[in-house]
Amino acid sequence: MKNRYIYWFAPVALLALASCKGKNPKQDAALPPTPVSVAEAKKAEAVYYDQYQGSVVSINTVELRSQVPGFVTGIFFKEGDVVQKGKVLYEIDKRKYLAAYQQAQANVLSAQANLVKAQKDIDRYNMLLQNDAIARQTVDQATAAFETNKSQVAVAKAGLESARTDLSFATITAPFTGRIGISQVRLGTQVTAGTTLMNTISAEHPIAVDVVVNEQDIQRFYKLQKTSTDTTFKLQLSDGVTTYNKPGKVLAVDRGVNNQTGTIKVRVQFPNEDDVLKDGMSCVLKVLNDQSGNRVQIPYKSISEQMGEFFVFVSKDTTLTDTTTKDNVKSQALIAKQHKVVLGPRVGSDVVIMSGVEAGDKVVTDGFQRLRDGGKITLGNPAAAGAPGQAAPGQAKK
Repeated sequence: MKNRYIYWFAPVALLALASCKGKNPKQDAALPPTPVSVAEAKKAEAVYYDQYQGSVVSINTVELRSQVPGFVTGIFFKEGDVVQKGKVLYEIDKRKYLAAYQQAQANVLSAQANLVKAQKDIDRYNMLLQNDAIARQTVDQATAAFETNKSQVAVAKAGLESARTDLSFATITAPFTGRIGISQVRLGTQVTAGTTLMNTISAEHPIAVDVVVNEQDIQRFYKLQKTSTDTTFKLQLSDGVTTYNKPGKVLAVDRGVNNQTGTIKVRVQFPNEDDVLKDGMSCVLKVLNDQSGNRVQIPYKSISEQMGEFFVFVSKDTTLTDTTTKDNVKSQALIAKQHKVVLGPRVGSDVVIMSGVEAGDKVVTDGFQRLRDGGKITLGNPAAAGAPGQAAPGQAKK
């Protein structure tokens, strides 16, 4: 039994001895410094905007529908034109409504005549009653007839007003100054009251852009509603190139948050004298970031990402001690320290650093793919050190 343990222990002891011999510090050759390029982090004016997908909407848009049925007998505009408030746009066959109006006028005249006659009857009967020449009952009946005729006049006037309204509805006018679209009906088309869409008219100046923002931004836009400047809002049009630089202002923040998406609608108003913005256009609303200002910036290419976090290597002067010699010789050297950073927006080829790097720090821009935290570096041509992309253990490729 003892021989078994001896046989098992002997190989283990040999492996341990070989391992100890391999860790002789004198046999470890010092790794050469890695050539890198560096750039100095500098503070510079950074004006940047947050972007929201939006759509252009007319502040005032109306669908034109007839309030009386009939056939279209007149169209008095050019499609796509700007029409002035009160301009006649459509006419519905008004012969029936004109006749009804005239009949209502006659009914009013008839009721008024009956009322005059009833008034004269009362006056006559009251005179006779004073001479006791007529029964009291006759006077009471005449008074009741007068009140009835008075109410009939009121009914006739109400009928006249209704007929006048129907007649006016047969002529459809522009409710405000705006651009009218393509007509949905033609001459002779039969329209149904309140149902048939005839056209749409929308005001174009001013115009608005609707965006949907997270509920966390509500207070920001309430503040902008009171304090925005001419540079607070910019629009990037749907071509992705053209910028609409006219100043905007917050017109309204919706009444409540959508509890399913956690978002709220914000409407921003823009002048549109030149008719550049069209109802329904897609665009990108750019909102000036509150943190714009004098910020630390570094080249964007110096950033590396690991597990969703961002890092840079910063060049540091340090004193190294050579433990492979008896005298522990000390020397000055450059090393690369890895810093975790919080990124702001990109500004051209640079990126704003919110934290992690200070102005004056020298960050590694090329050659960091072969670096590890605390590794020695030298300023030189990184391409001469080997093929790029061979990352050190624990360092993700960029």
